[in-house]
Amino acid sequence: MKRNKHPLAGSTVKLKCKPDPDGLNGQDYRVEDWWINVAEKSWMNCDGNPACLKYAVRSSFADIPTDDEVLYGKVGGLGHLVHTSEIVK
Repeated sequence: MKRNKHPLAGSTVKLKCKPDPDGLNGQDYRVEDWWINVAEKSWMNCDGNPACLKYAVRSSFADIPTDDEVLYGKVGGLGHLVHTSEIVK
């Protein structure tokens, strides 16, 4: 279920996240890769993973599609999942 490496992997981008309980909006986000490549499974199947749980809650209140267009990266030293639509272009 691996995908080609995301074109922004290794880059730092700005985030536009709303709602924003984790303070991600406007933050610098260092993209590692697609979540599905990092975890080797969908975020929807990562029972008990804190980053997936936080993303699931946040995405349920936001206008984010329920799909696997989800990236893993870091803000500071903390890992977060974000949807590709939450990246400032």
